[in-house]
Amino acid sequence: MNIPELRKVVGLVLNVYLHTNYFKSITMAVTRFSVSLEEELLQALDNFVHENKYPNRSQALRALIEKNLVEKKWQCNNIVAGAIVLVHGNIKKDIGLKLIELQSQYADIILSSQRHYLEGDSCIEIVAVKGAAQRLTELSDLLIGIKGIAHGKLIMSKVN
Repeated sequence: MNIPELRKVVGLVLNVYLHTNYFKSITMAVTRFSVSLEEELLQALDNFVHENKYPNRSQALRALIEKNLVEKKWQCNNIVAGAIVLVHGNIKKDIGLKLIELQSQYADIILSSQRHYLEGDSCIEIVAVKGAAQRLTELSDLLIGIKGIAHGKLIMSKVN
């Protein structure tokens, strides 16, 4: 069983979880419930627990459910916060200019930007952002799409 199938099952568990009023915030009491899984899916869950160093299956399921909820907020275009992480070479000046130009166009959602120099001519840029999920995704796509960006990723989390 692969991770996308595991996520699908977690989505189903989440729906049951929400529709049976078992969902509680982290600060509230924990409710126990049982889940029946096929052997392959259970093995995939155990692999996920091991790969991500969760202490147990419950923690892994909590993380997957939280991730699912956050992603639903993104689709609803709610206000989220996050970071756009970019790795690029520092030799070409036009990369820096394009980054500055795009960031100035999206100044309303940018909280801060930091650049750290790595080995050789590489650097990592971290842009902290807050705003509508769609707008953050839009900025991220534009920044990651700049010629010369070796790697980029948007990380978002719910604000409330």
